[in-house]
Amino acid sequence: MRIIGLLGGVASGKSVVAQELARLGACILDADQAGHQVLQMPQIQEAIRARWGQEVFGPNGQVDRAQLAQRVFAHSPQAVEDRMYLEEITHPEIGQLLRMQAQSLAETGCTAAVLDAPLLLEVGWDRWCDKLVFVDAPWEIRQARALTRGWSPEQFAAREAAQWPLEQKRLRADIIIDNSGTLEHTRRQVLQFWQSLIPGPAYP
Repeated sequence: MRIIGLLGGVASGKSVVAQELARLGACILDADQAGHQVLQMPQIQEAIRARWGQEVFGPNGQVDRAQLAQRVFAHSPQAVEDRMYLEEITHPEIGQLLRMQAQSLAETGCTAAVLDAPLLLEVGWDRWCDKLVFVDAPWEIRQARALTRGWSPEQFAAREAAQWPLEQKRLRADIIIDNSGTLEHTRRQVLQFWQSLIPGPAYP
């Protein structure tokens, strides 16, 4: 099974490219779902409660991701330390779940899987990937997309600052897909990439 790693800035449209690859036949390695699962693990919740207290938990007893994000993406040295701590306790568990997902997908006969993880390079998951795709879009477009999600400009900037510089990501990529235009424009590029990766007689 080939693994396609997606790179790009915040709100660049990696999920759009992932959906297009899935439409063509790729499977999805769901890092976000794995992150949700990890935050439900008793040992992870215990570590989070010891660090930040009960206020980062919702009425249902589960971690309130929005409350936690406010702490780890704030503009302060403490927030940087907090984010590093959170990544230290969660990333190994997320990685383990993703490896299990990949094994299960390979056993079902999946020929290619897409890995969309915000810190793919930072945590070294690129070593699992056969191809790295950089999804490109200008800063102005990405910020506008983030604002439509309900983020503030400050939240967008904080998320961006927590990741590797875009130029470093771009240099690591095997291919660049421009997602600054229409969906059809992006779709044509994704199809061309998919045909080079998985040759076949016909595509949706």
